[in-house]
Amino acid sequence: MSRELLLLRHAKSDWDATYSSDFERPLAKRGKRDAPKVGAWLYREGLVPERIVSSPALRARDTTLKICKAIDYKKKHICWEPRLYEASQADLIHFLQQYHTAPRCFLVVGHNPGLEDVVRYLAGADVEEPADGKLLPTAAMARLEMPDDWRVLAPGCATLLSITRPRLLEDQAA
Repeated sequence: MSRELLLLRHAKSDWDATYSSDFERPLAKRGKRDAPKVGAWLYREGLVPERIVSSPALRARDTTLKICKAIDYKKKHICWEPRLYEASQADLIHFLQQYHTAPRCFLVVGHNPGLEDVVRYLAGADVEEPADGKLLPTAAMARLEMPDDWRVLAPGCATLLSITRPRLLEDQAA
């Protein structure tokens, strides 16, 4: 059975907004536009996750809720995981190993640099570094074909199927 891991960086946040902490930073206008586009793309591609786990930070939370609305995923089924906020590569790998019985399609919504580091770790030589140096800019999603057993996630154990950036979905959103 093929298992896919979708790693989504939260959509663009508003650095100009007034907020009490980084955790409470909201989405910017662009982020509010991009997140539903990515959700619509997931739906069109038939990549509706069976399980969604997200950082509870406001920008990740709002991204996740907009994605879920686009794919008709019930909010009550989202797992809000505090460990995803500011998680390192090692933290994220350990987190994924706990989901060794994850469903066929599993979505994790989180933050950089941890998510980019995990993509590089899991996909190894499959990763082509973009010219701008940003593997996962805001609202970008990495799609990985994973091994069946996640208890041991060795470097290069996954195949990077795609990285989807919201700006490439512009023409398809209308």
